[in-house]
Amino acid sequence: MSRERLLKWLRRGALVTAVVLLVPVVAVAIALRLEYAGDPGAAGRTRGHDAVWLGHAWVDGRHTAADLEALRVQAQGTGIRDLYVHTGPLEQNGSLDPTLYPGAAWLIGEVHRILPGVRVQAWLGNVIAHHNGDDGLHLPDEATRARIQASGQQVLAAGFDGVHLDLEPNYSGDKDFLDILDRLRATTSAHGAALSVATHQIDPLPGLHTIALSMFDHPKWWSQKYFAEVARRVDQVAVMAYDSAMPLESLFGGYLAQQTALALEVTPAGTDLIMGLPGYHTSTSGHHPSAETVTAAVRGARLGLARHGKDREAFGMALYVDYAATPGDWAAYRSGWGGR
Repeated sequence: MSRERLLKWLRRGALVTAVVLLVPVVAVAIALRLEYAGDPGAAGRTRGHDAVWLGHAWVDGRHTAADLEALRVQAQGTGIRDLYVHTGPLEQNGSLDPTLYPGAAWLIGEVHRILPGVRVQAWLGNVIAHHNGDDGLHLPDEATRARIQASGQQVLAAGFDGVHLDLEPNYSGDKDFLDILDRLRATTSAHGAALSVATHQIDPLPGLHTIALSMFDHPKWWSQKYFAEVARRVDQVAVMAYDSAMPLESLFGGYLAQQTALALEVTPAGTDLIMGLPGYHTSTSGHHPSAETVTAAVRGARLGLARHGKDREAFGMALYVDYAATPGDWAAYRSGWGGR
């Protein structure tokens, strides 16, 4: 075969390979764009089960009465019922330093006074260590799990209305994490308090978490079955439905519609399903602010709800996070879903 003929076949082979690789990507993009089409109106408006993640400045003394008044104005007239206030981080052994939240009593008392019916939950979290020698929480250690439970007891004794747990990244199927939830559920139930958990996203395609883990050794998604195991152990499950790496607003919105549908299929009727909204604007490989907008997230979540659970009451949305969210983010939440 001549050199020219060989190059011709190589070019054709490269083109065929490119098409084979490109077709699934295009198919996924089309599918997500179709998910974003339609009328979200059938989903209705807020059910009064919404939330917002708040930074640590609310409990360490930096925020003042003026800041609280601004928060009251933002939250009043919306469906916000829960404030997830960063109270940790947990120590690597699972304990919680009580000096981290000197302003907690003030915040809880004032929120109860100016926003009646709104709960203040202690947001507790840290990085999970998956290998010996890694920094972070080693969940297989029973003593660590017991200390995490004790930390939950500690914040409830301090007056918080609930525990919001955010431990990540977490492998799908992790039974030690389920044990922590069982322990904390016993603690919160004894206090008449709420237990909520921030979760990974659900496999967009069956088994994708296994493929992603083998390629990157980083847990991105959970299986739908494991998500269900988590959801049935808590009062609220808050899906961190951002950092999707979607390049376009329509694709991100379609992804939110799909994630909402997958979560609705397996979340018990008595558990609040909360879809996280990206109220932050840092550009990374996993987060494109021009694509991951609150507007797209709200519309996508409403589309998923309209198609798969329009009569569900235990559903809400949560803005992440107060110190990064812009007036435009709040306005998009209000106009698209949360305003009453």
